[in-house]
Amino acid sequence: MPDQYRAVVCRGFGAGDTRVEAVRRVPLQPHQVRVRLQASGVNFPDVLIVQGKYQLKPEFPFVPGTEGAGVIVEVGADGDANRVGSAVMVSMRTGAYAEEAVVADAKALPLPAGFSFAQGATFMVAHTTAYHAIATCGQVQVGQSVLVFGAGGGVGRAAVQIAKHLGAFVIGVASSAEKATLARDAGADVVLGPEPAELASGVLAQTRARGATEGVDVIYDPVGIAPEIALRCVAWGGRVLIVGFAGGTIPQYTANRVLLKGAAIVGVRAGEFGRRFPARRTVEIGEIVRLATIHRPVVTASYPLDHFADALAALEQRRACGRVALVAQDLKC
Repeated sequence: MPDQYRAVVCRGFGAGDTRVEAVRRVPLQPHQVRVRLQASGVNFPDVLIVQGKYQLKPEFPFVPGTEGAGVIVEVGADGDANRVGSAVMVSMRTGAYAEEAVVADAKALPLPAGFSFAQGATFMVAHTTAYHAIATCGQVQVGQSVLVFGAGGGVGRAAVQIAKHLGAFVIGVASSAEKATLARDAGADVVLGPEPAELASGVLAQTRARGATEGVDVIYDPVGIAPEIALRCVAWGGRVLIVGFAGGTIPQYTANRVLLKGAAIVGVRAGEFGRRFPARRTVEIGEIVRLATIHRPVVTASYPLDHFADALAALEQRRACGRVALVAQDLKC
């Protein structure tokens, strides 16, 4: 096995300080595995972490990327040698934009049957975020209504799938016809455009037509929508799940308006929850892996490792539909 591999290395915040380099391989610890990556998932936090705008700021140099898929090529001293050659999905805080990754053996999950490597590399982050938000934080129940922003994107489409799996009526919000199609294919009952006036009136009309409480029970927001829109759309006593700020703006909620709506504004940090409550995350992961039998990511764009900047730009400029992956040169998504 050669002593080096290629990886995207960030030596300073900003595009000019991030490039593909040769990285020296490190020895395995007893409970680790080495995975030859065939694909790596591209997620919006990757955009922010490279720019120095994310809450996690690793020490330089670091390799961005939080998930991938590939084949185990080596196990540590305490590992199961029979796992060598197994196709797996892996997750980590950093390190996935590379030709290989070293992770704890528990972080290497079997690639679900029928999944391509690109699908495996783009499944866990989006579905963990969405499941933690919708099921754990949102406590969505059968018959409730959920409004999903960014429903044609990675974490939004996963939220649509999970909300439908839990028996909810789902209204998706999508900014293009292509994204609207992806949201409907994921199970959205209705898809609306993002224009504020039409969006609010459309949500209220849909919930009235169902004979339910006016407004939705849960809002899933990975975009950072205007508070006045969220508080118009949410039902009295509903929950607004703050998942992220892909739209580039951090909304400022006014306390008196939240009070008047009897609403809960819930911050969703799926990764931090898993680090603080590993036993509860294990339960969530079990449910998420079971969902893989019916919910596959739709990978609409793939880039070779050398074109990682193009992949990040597609997410930053909100051009991406579905999921985006970095893939090995000879692999197609």
